[in-house]
Amino acid sequence: MLRVVDQGQGDVPVVIVHGLFGSARNWGAISKRMAETRRILTVDMRNHGESFRADTNTYVDMADDLAKVIAAHCGVADVIGHSMGGKAAMVLALSHPNLVRRLVVADIAPVAYSHTQLHLIAAMQGLDLSAIDTRSQADAALTAQIAEPGVRAFLLQSLDLRGRRWLLNLDVLAAEMPKIIGWPDIEGPYSNATLFLSGGASDYVLPSYRAQIKRLFPKATFAKITGAGHWLHAEKPREFQAAVEAYLDH
Repeated sequence: MLRVVDQGQGDVPVVIVHGLFGSARNWGAISKRMAETRRILTVDMRNHGESFRADTNTYVDMADDLAKVIAAHCGVADVIGHSMGGKAAMVLALSHPNLVRRLVVADIAPVAYSHTQLHLIAAMQGLDLSAIDTRSQADAALTAQIAEPGVRAFLLQSLDLRGRRWLLNLDVLAAEMPKIIGWPDIEGPYSNATLFLSGGASDYVLPSYRAQIKRLFPKATFAKITGAGHWLHAEKPREFQAAVEAYLDH
């Protein structure tokens, strides 16, 4: 089963599902604050963080992993998923609708995308970890391949300096990249409430995707966080939390 961080108390917990190259750690501040008023389960997805390594990273597999967590911990949950985690959460809701009371999808749509992340995997694989003693050294070594400081900082959260290893199954994530940026052949609809919360400066949820969203999630509503990009929860954490809690409490 996935590694789960269980915080707070409440009858129906919120399960938080991170995106590609992430972990429960990325959601630490938000989950801690949200746990003041409700139960929060934050997971490490397969091939990420401290969860198990597997030969596949498909959305059906990830949805089944999440279903096992919900069945074991609570029976039903509200689910928040970002990016890859948003797609996994959508497939969970479509394939196991009885487990998901309400759904929040953060800056992703149920469509196939073309922007591969293989260049980031290549940069991480190319880092000589035997020569790295500090996070600042790793950051400097990645600069030539990854220009954006925020992206480097995000990736380096998954670097275990003491163990000189990435907390990511990079080989499998590379092999499964077409499936990760894709969308499985799955039918709906999921008839419960769903919020598609996007970054105002992001182009991941285009108006042209709304027909597909409404076909699978007929009760979908849409909101944007002004000034945020794809990593809206990291760029505007207070605004993200406020929007999510207002929706879940409605």
